[in-house]
Amino acid sequence: MTAADAVSAADDIAPSQGGGGGVDHGGRDHARRDDGGRDGGRRDNTADSDVAGAAAIRLAAQVNAARGEIEQRMGILLTEASPERLVATMPVEGNRQPYGLLHGGASVVLAETLGSVGATLDAPPGSTVVGIEINASHHRSTTSGAVTAVATRIRGGRTLVTYDIRITDDAGRVTCTSRLTCMIRSGRPTGSREPEPS
Repeated sequence: MTAADAVSAADDIAPSQGGGGGVDHGGRDHARRDDGGRDGGRRDNTADSDVAGAAAIRLAAQVNAARGEIEQRMGILLTEASPERLVATMPVEGNRQPYGLLHGGASVVLAETLGSVGATLDAPPGSTVVGIEINASHHRSTTSGAVTAVATRIRGGRTLVTYDIRITDDAGRVTCTSRLTCMIRSGRPTGSREPEPS
C-alpha cells in the first residue's frame, strides 16, 4: 500500500466523522471544536472516542483491501488502523516453523506490517514509507490459534516514525515485543507498481 492509497482511504472516512474530526491530505486526524463554547472548553471524550474507534475500524477494512502479497499469504488482517494505534491478527497455522511453533520471522513480518501501515497513514501524499530498523524479542511460543498485535506510535516525525509493537496469543500472554523505525521518503521508488485491488 502506498501513502496515496492510505490517504485516499482516510479521506473516504472523513465525512462520517462529522463535526468531531477530520482528516487532512497528510492523513492526520484533527479534532475540530464545534460546541459553540457552551461547555467551557470541555468535549465529550466518550463520543469522540466512539467516532475515532469506528473510523479506525472502517480504515482497517479499507487497508485490508489493499494488502500486499505477504500479508495475504500469512493471513494478516487489520482490525483497527490509525496513525497512532493499529491492531491486527494473524493465524498461527500456516506460519509455523518445523517444530510446530509460530515462526519468529512471522512475528517480525506482523510487527513491520503494522508499523509500516501506521507510518503510511501519516505520511504526505506521494511519499514512500520504508522500514529501516526492527528488533524483536520472542518471550513465549505458541502452536495454534491466532496472535494479535497492537502497534503504538512512540514518535512521529516528518522523516522518521517509531512504533512499539506487542504481540499476544489467544490467552492474552505476550509472545513477542518489537520496535520498528520507518523512514518517510518523498516520491515513489523506481520500478514500483500500484497495488491491485483484492
